[in-house]
Amino acid sequence: MADDKHVKILFRLYSTILEEMTVETMWAKVVNEEEGLYALDNIPFYLPIIAADDIVFAEYDADEQMLTYRETREYSGNSTIHVILMNDTADLKSIGKLFEELGCNWEGLSNKYFAMDVPASVNYSVVKARLEELKEQDIIDYAESCLSEEHQY
Repeated sequence: MADDKHVKILFRLYSTILEEMTVETMWAKVVNEEEGLYALDNIPFYLPIIAADDIVFAEYDADEQMLTYRETREYSGNSTIHVILMNDTADLKSIGKLFEELGCNWEGLSNKYFAMDVPASVNYSVVKARLEELKEQDIIDYAESCLSEEHQY
């Protein structure tokens, strides 16, 4: 049975968004502390290959002085999309709300950038159509940083 305890996990991975090695910390719920298993409890802002609710293996790293990601053990089926607003008049909350209405969650990093979680149960073709519509209108650009098997097209 999962514990409600939360921990921070350090990720050091290459970011395709920033095109450099990136360090990001993420909150996770303890799944099995003895086995080093944790369920990611927020949306990665920059990191590729991971998504909310993925089960990861992390262990304490003496050099980093904290729990550090080693590998993903179980994929949630969720996808992570990174969105940047290209139009100065576009409102982050309004754009985010468009995706909330489709069943997605999002977290803003600034008034121009947000990370979006597309749950496995959401029809990604509808989300993709909205992303493309906004991109064609030069309102946003986006990256499919972690597209799950459920959302492949």
